[in-house]
Amino acid sequence: MRRRRRAVVIGAGLGGLAVALRLLHQGLDVVVLEREPEIGGRAAQIRARGFTFDVGPSLITMPRLLEELFELAGVRLWDRLRMHRLDPFYRISWQDETRSFLFSGEREAMLQQIGQFSAADARRYDAFLAASRRIYERGVLGTGKRDSQRFAGLRQVLPGALRSVDGFVGGFFQEPHVRQAFGLHPLFIGGDTYRAPAAYAALAYLQIEEGVWYAEGGVHALVEELGRLVSKAGGRIVTDRRVTRINSSQERVRSVRTQAGEEVEADLIVSNADPLATQTELLGRRASGPSPMMSCFLLYLGSRQAFPQLQHHTVLVGRGHRDFIADVTRHGRLPESISLSVHAPARTEAAMAPRGGESIAVQLPVPNLRAGLDWETTAPELRQRVLNALEYPGGLGLGCLSDSIDFEACWTPLDFRDRLGAVDGNAFAVDPTLRPSAYLPTPNRDRRLRGLYYVGGGTHPGAGIPGALLSAELTARLAAQDQVGPG
Repeated sequence: MRRRRRAVVIGAGLGGLAVALRLLHQGLDVVVLEREPEIGGRAAQIRARGFTFDVGPSLITMPRLLEELFELAGVRLWDRLRMHRLDPFYRISWQDETRSFLFSGEREAMLQQIGQFSAADARRYDAFLAASRRIYERGVLGTGKRDSQRFAGLRQVLPGALRSVDGFVGGFFQEPHVRQAFGLHPLFIGGDTYRAPAAYAALAYLQIEEGVWYAEGGVHALVEELGRLVSKAGGRIVTDRRVTRINSSQERVRSVRTQAGEEVEADLIVSNADPLATQTELLGRRASGPSPMMSCFLLYLGSRQAFPQLQHHTVLVGRGHRDFIADVTRHGRLPESISLSVHAPARTEAAMAPRGGESIAVQLPVPNLRAGLDWETTAPELRQRVLNALEYPGGLGLGCLSDSIDFEACWTPLDFRDRLGAVDGNAFAVDPTLRPSAYLPTPNRDRRLRGLYYVGGGTHPGAGIPGALLSAELTARLAAQDQVGPG
């Protein structure tokens, strides 16, 4: 009898685990090799002194993608994870501004939120939704299901795709606060609102249409459940196994080599590793295509005191937000003002922090390692600036936060490089820009080596949990179509 085809998946992030499940469903023998002691990748988790923090993503959108994935394993998502639809999704606050914006999926509530800044903008909300819906249906649901190589392909299915998100949003909303509220979404996945293509404007509509969800235990609870489903379906997940090389012959993949010197044979290989690192380190190719995205300074604060004024998610926009993004993404320097997001899951699930306490995870975009910053000195400086912004009455007003800290940890770009193998310590893979000649995120099938595929937020159709799940679906479909067999 002919042996089953073997697939090696490099990396046990959300994309890697999702594609492993799909390949198992196709009847392949699947082994997942993870460099870290625990699965999750960017969706790792920190647990200490009763505090629990999601390291990376904390918002779950498009849960129907998860429903489809769980159905392949013969189970129901809602039986395995307890999911809460957030209402509102998050609060957007501005430095030294008494008004804030509660972003939700309820039309009347959104009209009220917009109306407090501009009645004229509120009248254009329905037109914005209609235009965003077209991008969503033709972009997320259209190109997201098809392999795409160059921006020209996106331009054909999305007229006006070469406009920026800010340019698109500005066609409907003129009041600066409202324009920022609807243009912030690319920043959640590492994009520059003023340079990211208008296709990313679908992110706002996606949330409004399908909601924003929280899984009890955090996003890592989803990771753990996917890991169990992979194992139950017969897949093997091996941790502490860093892949150092992809071997090939006659333009076809043959095996991977691990740091321990093991050779693991493969008929097909799917890389959930950083796509640029896969090219340069695992394949020995020259770097090409888009540059690495920005990085993040992540601060995790376990507080003995609760702060009811926090929403489950809160975004603080500093003064000079456009200059802030330019400094972080293009100029490679620390900005004078800061904009950050705060995740406080105890608002929804009290067990994420000790009784009466708070698990506060702060995400601050920063330049990647190409900027040459000395993070031994920069990290303490940023920590204090973040605390000042959180405690400042004109910021989030979390007075006495510093005095209540019982646990603290942080990630810098060095952690993204050393823990995740991210080139230049980037936090979101490659940078989508408006250059007509720029590539989209890494295509799901390698152009030069048969049997090599890519999955995850750095690949088509893009970053975020929906992007990773859609990439897994597309990658598995391409592998099935190619019918890669032993040579």
